[in-house]
Amino acid sequence: MRPTTLLWGALSIAQSSVALTVTPDQADTIRSAAATVAHDMMVNYKGNLTGGTPGILPDPFFWWEGGGMFMTLIDYWRYTGDASYNDVISQALLFQAGPQADYMPINQTKNEGNDDQGFWAMAAMLAAETNFANPPKGQPQWLALAQAVFNEMASRWDTQMCGGGLKWQIFTFNKGYNYKNSIANGCFFNLGARLARYTGNDTYAQWATKIWDWEQSVGFIDNEFNIYDGAADTTNCTDIVKLQWSYNAGIYLHGAANMYNYTKGDATWKSRVSGLLTQTTGIFFNQTIMEEQACEGVNTCNTDQLSFKAYFSSWLAATTTLASFTLSTIGPLLQSSAVAAAQQCNGGASKTQCGFRWTQRTVNDGNFGIGQQMSALGAIQSAMVAVPRPTTGGNTGSGGTSGGDSTGGGGFDFAPVTNSTGGTSQGDPNAGVPQGSSGAMAGGMEVLKPVSMKEKVAAGFLTVAVLGGVIGGSVVMVFES
Repeated sequence: MRPTTLLWGALSIAQSSVALTVTPDQADTIRSAAATVAHDMMVNYKGNLTGGTPGILPDPFFWWEGGGMFMTLIDYWRYTGDASYNDVISQALLFQAGPQADYMPINQTKNEGNDDQGFWAMAAMLAAETNFANPPKGQPQWLALAQAVFNEMASRWDTQMCGGGLKWQIFTFNKGYNYKNSIANGCFFNLGARLARYTGNDTYAQWATKIWDWEQSVGFIDNEFNIYDGAADTTNCTDIVKLQWSYNAGIYLHGAANMYNYTKGDATWKSRVSGLLTQTTGIFFNQTIMEEQACEGVNTCNTDQLSFKAYFSSWLAATTTLASFTLSTIGPLLQSSAVAAAQQCNGGASKTQCGFRWTQRTVNDGNFGIGQQMSALGAIQSAMVAVPRPTTGGNTGSGGTSGGDSTGGGGFDFAPVTNSTGGTSQGDPNAGVPQGSSGAMAGGMEVLKPVSMKEKVAAGFLTVAVLGGVIGGSVVMVFES
């Protein structure tokens, strides 16, 4: 992700058309609304057309958000059972895997950060967990793709400054190289926790614990379970930028829920899930409706942030399938947010495009786009986890069963699978690790050439410029991929 400043103004427009309707205890209304929102989102995607590039969204969207969109669409199939977009999803996830099957495609490698790579990897991980159709033999497999990215992230763990952590950027010449943040490390943590649960390999869990402990040690996660954006490593991560974003809260909550499930109800991880949930629901809900609190109320959310509620919804819903005690809190919030998001879907040329400020209900804010559609879609389809189980018939979503505390939410069984509970994706624990290295998950990736003093100084100046924009611009300054 890269820093940018973008102010968008949205006039509240009272639409005359009828908004989409979601009745939260009726699955058919959720499926119907989600189908409409997904269609209005995908009309903007041209990557599957002649002359397009699979996985790439149109300007001004950066590469990472394509990974986020296809992750949201896997959830769409998972929760609704509608496979209309599955071929497009597979095409994009495989095309962007790159020649080394590690989500570092040639057209992005010199620009992407750890979080960018992480979002595509989490999409692949979700494909494995939902038994999404496996790629043909000879193509990269979902689990192996996630393992490759995890191993590469492990190789970048930096102990020179701040006592550890991933840098935001991978390469020295990119802005933010000397910034360590919660989202880059959150992708690493989330992948580690999920890989531990899926494979049963405790090394992944040890890494997840290590990342969590580091986040707490530098104060990115405080004693009240606030999760802050990050800090420059040039100051040893002591000057923390205390902006809070919903996707940071969601990615750690979901990772912690995976660890709780993997450890079969460990008290420490249960306490962390509970603490995160209490703090998160207090910050990112306004009268029970989801809100991107740092920017939404003052109309300063940028292109990236307009999609954050999609991932937050997804990870909240998934948490209920891993830690059933959270459903009584999360379920009603997802339901009320789904209703409100659907009510905002009454604008644009289709008269069903979704605004962003769901707290305004049917008074559409006129703020339309892929991120806004993605957020609404995430909220609406995630409400499926709170729908009571039907008295006849089975799950009409993608399904899945697993052990531990996985209950499948409110009624339908949406629990992610593992390799011992029906998961079929093929893995490779050495993916992303060059031949002749010390082994997987041990930091074995080839190291870039040593950073020169000139590069360190230049990166330091870039970081000062980035942080100056964040602090000076407050919620106006946001990070884009």
